[in-house]
Amino acid sequence: MSYRYKIASVFLIGFFLDCINIFMSAIALPSIASTFNTGTANVAWVANSYILGMTLVIPMSTWLASRYSSRNVLSFSMALFGCSVFFCGLSTSLYELIGWRFIQGIGGGLMIPIGQSLTFSLFQQKQRAKVSTFIMMVALIAPAISPTIGGLLVEHLSWHWVFFSSAPLSIIVSILAWYWVDNDNKADSERPDIKGLFLVSTALIALLVGMSIYSNSQYGIKAELIGTFAIVATLILVVIYIEHDKNHHDPIINLSLFKNNKLTLSIIIYYAIPGVFTGINLLNIFFLQDVLHFSADKTGMFMILYGIGAFIAIVACGKTYNHIGPKKLFVISLLIHSAGVASLLWVHLGSPIYVIILAYILMGLGGGLGANCAQTTALMDFDEHQMLKGSVIWNINRQISFCVGAAFFTMLFNLFCMNAHFQNADAYHLTYLIAVLIGIFTLIFIVKRQRVTL
Repeated sequence: MSYRYKIASVFLIGFFLDCINIFMSAIALPSIASTFNTGTANVAWVANSYILGMTLVIPMSTWLASRYSSRNVLSFSMALFGCSVFFCGLSTSLYELIGWRFIQGIGGGLMIPIGQSLTFSLFQQKQRAKVSTFIMMVALIAPAISPTIGGLLVEHLSWHWVFFSSAPLSIIVSILAWYWVDNDNKADSERPDIKGLFLVSTALIALLVGMSIYSNSQYGIKAELIGTFAIVATLILVVIYIEHDKNHHDPIINLSLFKNNKLTLSIIIYYAIPGVFTGINLLNIFFLQDVLHFSADKTGMFMILYGIGAFIAIVACGKTYNHIGPKKLFVISLLIHSAGVASLLWVHLGSPIYVIILAYILMGLGGGLGANCAQTTALMDFDEHQMLKGSVIWNINRQISFCVGAAFFTMLFNLFCMNAHFQNADAYHLTYLIAVLIGIFTLIFIVKRQRVTL
């Protein structure tokens, strides 16, 4: 095997492990919640802490690679990933599990940008399309099969094995990275924007904590006070960061780039479709298992349908993007995805299974089309100098959209559950309805935004 394919193999296997750990663990959340006797708002931190760890370290990865060499950082990141995921499986409390998931996210966040950068640097421009195809295949296959695998592990072993199963391959990839990746010379590079990173990370943590606590009944009357304080703190940190952005020559998130309409609209779409789906899918896993009494493996199989829909949409997007244009594709994706979420409103105990099948296929079609179109559109207008800064904004916001989506919809669900007039199933359906309305409002916003040329 040639050197470049060895590097590509290390990256793709690592990327696959990262993807399956996001989706496979989601299926285990009801079982984890039952083990630790906690609710959806608290157990959602098992997913949020992983993405938070990734978000924190992604902007520092390039600097760390240039300072300590790509081989050392890649090998360390996968070793950290493997060890932390093993300790996730050994966790005896929810807080312990959340802590190890955060560390696991740091390992994944280091590996992805460095591995991708190394891989693309070894392939010529015309050959990169082939590598991109493999990346998209992994991004499709992992979410499609990992919930089913996770469901089988939970059903026949326990949720601990959802984490144990990833450890051996992670360590193997760490060893391969050590032996296969050339030990490039360390070089001095400009220190990243640590203050900006601190402000962004703290604001995100405050927002997630605020939404999590605000609807948590175990805090009683203090919940609203603490939650409101955390959200106000988020707004203050955002204002401080805006001032920091004006005075820093190379801020971690360059706010001036949001003047680019394509980047801004692509980010909005990512919150309205993949972000919304992350929250709705998390709740629906609990709905299917706790209300409809589906097994974990049966619940996981619905993501195969989502993957099939997403695959069809991605192929269609590639063939029609230049002819139809992103604006119309965004409108179509929002319509289809919102229709899929709306289908869940008709799912009750005893409902025919084809309604759930239809919902996941539609959400897959809309999600695949919207995400792929946004990915293609976001950085289209940037030159080589702006590309790196735009890429940082895009990758950070993509991770944040998943966190915010999960936290926002679990908050809504818990607020509805606290209302004595609503039964558990009603709270799920009201939350799904809010998700549909978000899609519709985003759709109206795009249609009315005639001044934007896409």
